[in-house]
Amino acid sequence: MTELPGRRLLLVHAHPDDESINNGATMAKYAADGAHVTLVTCTLGEEGEVIPDELAHLAPDREDLLGPHRIGELTAAMKELGVTDHRFLGGPGCYRDSGMMGAEQNGRPAAFWSADLDEAAAHLVAVMREVRPQVLVTYDPDGGYGHPDHIQAHRVAMRAADLAAEPAFRRDLGDPHTISKIYWNRVPRTVVEELFRRVEAGLDRTPFDTVATVADVPGVVDGERVTAEIDGRPYWVRKEAAMRAHATQVDIPEGLGVFALSNGLAQPMLPVEYYELVRGEPGSAYENDLFAGVDDGTGQGVIKGIEGEHA
Repeated sequence: MTELPGRRLLLVHAHPDDESINNGATMAKYAADGAHVTLVTCTLGEEGEVIPDELAHLAPDREDLLGPHRIGELTAAMKELGVTDHRFLGGPGCYRDSGMMGAEQNGRPAAFWSADLDEAAAHLVAVMREVRPQVLVTYDPDGGYGHPDHIQAHRVAMRAADLAAEPAFRRDLGDPHTISKIYWNRVPRTVVEELFRRVEAGLDRTPFDTVATVADVPGVVDGERVTAEIDGRPYWVRKEAAMRAHATQVDIPEGLGVFALSNGLAQPMLPVEYYELVRGEPGSAYENDLFAGVDDGTGQGVIKGIEGEHA
């Protein structure tokens, strides 16, 4: 047994690399501030396209070893962010990457998209009742951009939050726990439009030939939907290093503030990470701390938790 800090943050993501791109600075900030940061990744990302030619043999249509390789990438990324509690939903390989919407992989028996919702949620309930986070971060109902695993991650996270608080549900998974605040990942449209203009203007200084579009960025909404932001600039180097650790999926030249996925289209790294509070009480009209207004139990200081790193 070990003692967990008063502030506890849980993030639920679909594939390795999603966490670093969307929330890398947020995770680094709270880890550095002494909060307990838990990442649950729902699949190994086995169906991802591989960028480096020297690793192309890992692809699902060849050796099909991309999933195990991406466990190592995620471990390296979490080391860069200072996060030691990272787990796969149900254990590594329990659920397989479902591929893009409409793909044949969607219907495979082990695909996350085909998973029974309450069965998958129960795995997450066990984590929630163990770590007892006050704050949960995940995707919106569209998964940010319509990927089936992102949509399913949203469904599982929200369902698990409800079940974790239900006294009658699976007491073998631990004592009931209610999460105080739930946030969805967001990006204000005007912010990302301006960042894309900067990428376009400086494209000749990058190794990329073409710029992506705002539609390629998950979670873009009008600004009034955004209720919180985390200034990631102090953690820029850590976020960049974490993204670079996902080398099969992310091409990110050092210090330029741009990256590309397997499509080779340049897009901006976000120096600020944005959120929409969808459950719980805000600490202020516009928050710069996801724990704002949360009782962190500082009167007692800590709670008891389970010792050890999960990967």
